[in-house]
Amino acid sequence: MDIKATAHQRHHPQEAGEDETASPNPEGWKINYEKSWLHRHCSSLLLRDKQAQKAGRLFSGLMAMNVVFLGSAFICSMFFNKVVITLEDVWIFLSILKVLALGWMASYLLFTRRKPHAILYRDAHAGPMWVKGSLILFGACSVLLHMFRIGYNIIHIQCKSQVALLFPSIGILFICIQTYFIWCHAKDCTQVHHNFTRCGLMLTLAINLLLWLLAVTDDSVHKEIESEQNNTMQRYEGNGTSSCRCSNKTGCKVFQNGYILLYPFNTEYCLICCSMLYVMWKNVGRRIAQHHSTCAKPRFKPHGVIFGPLLGIFAVIAGICIFMVYQVQATSSSPSHQAFILYYSYYIVLLPVMTLGALIGTITHGLEERELDTLKNPTRSLDVILLMGAALGQIGISYFSIVAIVATDPTDLLNSIILVYSVSLIIQHITQNIFIIEGLHRQPLPANEGRSQDEHSRNGSASTQSPPKRRQDIRKASQTYIQTYSHLNWKRKVLKEISSFLIMCNIILWIMPSFGAHPVFENGIEKSFYGYSTWFVIVNFGLPLGVFYRMHSVGDLLEVYRSA
Repeated sequence: MDIKATAHQRHHPQEAGEDETASPNPEGWKINYEKSWLHRHCSSLLLRDKQAQKAGRLFSGLMAMNVVFLGSAFICSMFFNKVVITLEDVWIFLSILKVLALGWMASYLLFTRRKPHAILYRDAHAGPMWVKGSLILFGACSVLLHMFRIGYNIIHIQCKSQVALLFPSIGILFICIQTYFIWCHAKDCTQVHHNFTRCGLMLTLAINLLLWLLAVTDDSVHKEIESEQNNTMQRYEGNGTSSCRCSNKTGCKVFQNGYILLYPFNTEYCLICCSMLYVMWKNVGRRIAQHHSTCAKPRFKPHGVIFGPLLGIFAVIAGICIFMVYQVQATSSSPSHQAFILYYSYYIVLLPVMTLGALIGTITHGLEERELDTLKNPTRSLDVILLMGAALGQIGISYFSIVAIVATDPTDLLNSIILVYSVSLIIQHITQNIFIIEGLHRQPLPANEGRSQDEHSRNGSASTQSPPKRRQDIRKASQTYIQTYSHLNWKRKVLKEISSFLIMCNIILWIMPSFGAHPVFENGIEKSFYGYSTWFVIVNFGLPLGVFYRMHSVGDLLEVYRSA
C-alpha cells in the first residue's frame, strides 16, 4: 500500500499537496532548488555584478555630465562676457582636460590592457572598417587644420599669445594618440579596472563634445579672416582690440584657405570619436556569448546588381561637375544667382529619386518573410540613435530656411527653389531613415540552399567523370546560376539595387558640403534674416551633423546591402 500511495503522489501532486498534514515526510519527494546554497550564492554574485555595473556607469556618466556642463559654462561665458572669460581661458581649460585624458590613455595602454584576463572578449560589431577609415581621414584633416592654425598664428605672432600656439600643439598630440587608441582598442570588452576605464572613456568623450561645441560656436577665426581681406586683423580676445598686418600675404592666403576648407572635418572627427568612445564605454565589463562573437558577417558581393550602381555613378559624375562649376562661381568676388540655382536644382532632381527608392525598399522589406533580429547589440542601437540624431542637423537648417523664406519673399525664383529643396530634404531624410532601420533589424538570410544542393549533386556526379568533363559541367552550371540569379529572388535584388544606388548618392552628398560647397551660408538670404552670428551657429551646428549623417548612412546602407 505504501508503494501505491507513493506512486499516486508522484502522478497527482495536487492531490498529494492537499494531504500534506497527513504525510510523515512532505519534502521527501521534492527538491527545492531555489533554496539551495549554491543557487543563492550564484544569484547574489550576478546581482552584485549587475549592480556594480550600473553604479559604475551612473558614476562615470555623472562625471562626464558635470565636465560637459562646466565646459559649456566656460564657452557660453566667453560669448556673454569676453572681458572676464576670454578664449584663452577656454583653451587653458580644454588643454588641462586633454592632458588628463592623455594620462589615462597611457595608463590603459601600458597597464590596464596588459593585466591577465583584461580582454577576454571583443565586440565584433564595434568599430567597422568604414568607421575606422573615416576616423583616420578626419583625424588627418584635423591634424592639418591645427598645423594651418599654428602657421597662421606664427605669421601673426606679434598679436598672438603663447596659448594660441600651445593649444593647437596639444591638440595635434591629443588627436594622434586618441586615433591610435580608438583604432586599436575599439573592440575591447575590458574586464579589469571597470570604474577607472569607464571614467577615462567618459572624460575623453566629454572633451570631444566640448571641442565640437567650441568649433560650432567660435567664429573668431572666421571674423579674423574676413577682416584680413581688408588688410587689417582685429583681435577678439577681450581687453580691447588690436590690429596687425600680415607680413606674408601669400602664406596668410594659404593658411586661411586651408583652415576654412578643413574646418568641417574637425567637427566630424569629434562626432566620430564620441560615437566610438560611447560603444567602448558600453562594452566595459561586457561578457559576449561564444556564438555571438564568432558569427560570420555576410560578405560584400555584387551578385549581378547593375542598375543601382549605374544610376549612382551617373549621379556622382553629375554632382562632381555641378560642384566644380559652383565652386568656381561661388568663390568669385560676386557669386551669381545662377550658381545657386544650378546647385539647388541638382538636389531638387536627386532627392525625390532617393525618396522614391527608399519607399520602394521599405515596401519590399515588408513583403519579405524574414524575422527581426532581437538580440541585444549596443553597436546597432547606437547606429540607430546616431542616424536619427544626425538627421536633425539638416532637418533643423531646412526648417530655419523655410521660416526665413516664407517670411521674406517666397515668390522669388531662388527663394522658391530653396523652399522646394528644404522640403525635399526633410522628406528624404525621414524615408531613408525608415529604410535603413528596417534593414538593420532584419536577420541575414542563410546561404542559398538551392545552390548548395546543386553544387553537392554536381560534385557527387562529377567525381566519377574525367577532369575535363568535370570542369566543363561546373562551368556550365556556374553560367546557368549567374543567368538565373535575377529570377531566384527578386526581393533581394531590389533591395541590393536600391541600397547600392543610395550608397552612391549619399557619397556625393557627403563630398559636396565637405569640400567647401556651403550655399546655405553663402546665398545670404538666411544670414540677412537671422543675423551673422546666429546663422553662423545654426549652420555650424547643423552642417557637420548633416555631413556626419551622409557618411554614417553610407556605412549603414553597406550593412543593409550585405544582409539583403
